[in-house]
Amino acid sequence: MSEVLLDVQRLSHVFKLGKHAVIKAVDDVSFQMKRGEIFGLVGESGSGKSTVARCIMNIYQPTEGKILYNGIHVCDKKEFRKHHKTLETRRQIIFQDSTSSLNQRMTVADIIAEPMSIHRIKPPRGNLRVEAEFQLSYVGMDASYLNKYPAELSGGQRQRVAIARALSMEPELLVADEPVASLDVSIQAQIINLLRHCNREHGCSILFIAHDLSMVEYLCDRVGVMYRGKLVELAPTAQLYANPQHPYTKALLSAIPVPDPIAERSRKRADFDELSFERGGVLTEIAPGHWVLRKEDF
Repeated sequence: MSEVLLDVQRLSHVFKLGKHAVIKAVDDVSFQMKRGEIFGLVGESGSGKSTVARCIMNIYQPTEGKILYNGIHVCDKKEFRKHHKTLETRRQIIFQDSTSSLNQRMTVADIIAEPMSIHRIKPPRGNLRVEAEFQLSYVGMDASYLNKYPAELSGGQRQRVAIARALSMEPELLVADEPVASLDVSIQAQIINLLRHCNREHGCSILFIAHDLSMVEYLCDRVGVMYRGKLVELAPTAQLYANPQHPYTKALLSAIPVPDPIAERSRKRADFDELSFERGGVLTEIAPGHWVLRKEDF
């Protein structure tokens, strides 16, 4: 079995804004994810992170490039139809906005059981309701929530239900698209620890998309940094945080708040001139596993 679970090759995606206007949301992005890995994708809003996630999950059809999941070219319509059930069950996504991602007219029990019902999967624990109760307990909620509707839950509880729904399929790949951005700090920590548990205990590979760099440092094995649709740096987490190379990465990391108010006031932030950003260039390996976007004539 290949060590590489997900292989994104030269991915690009363009949104049309009108008859003659387009915006390139993702521009020639390539990276791989290994089995059992938590891979972080960071960058400011509008950098293309969520577009990459939606292309991986076949929500968007990429303009260019290939995405291989377990060797399956998921963007090829013939390949997708051939492996439809595998792709629909073994890959799951958690969205940032749990309110819109959950059907407001369904109970928690029905929401969690829906994927198994759609794909006609026999529940491992006998019936759909018992399975829903088990998955709910796994994310720290008891059976009293089974008959509730999303509107009766807090933001953190709704996100836990969304995670329980995704985990009910026992996915190989979990795409978490800023799953804690709208939650309180204490709830964020609980969700992050839950994702780490899923990875360590069940071997679930996670593509974690976020803009909270401290959280990414705590959770992820490797990190890719995106800016204006380009992947500008990619490295093991410790190496990236200790030795950032791209000017944008340096500016991004220097903006992480420091808990010491005296140190916060006195520290220097790296400057990044947006006008000097070069879209051209290629990812160049400057150290084992550490890639930086540089001009071809560097």
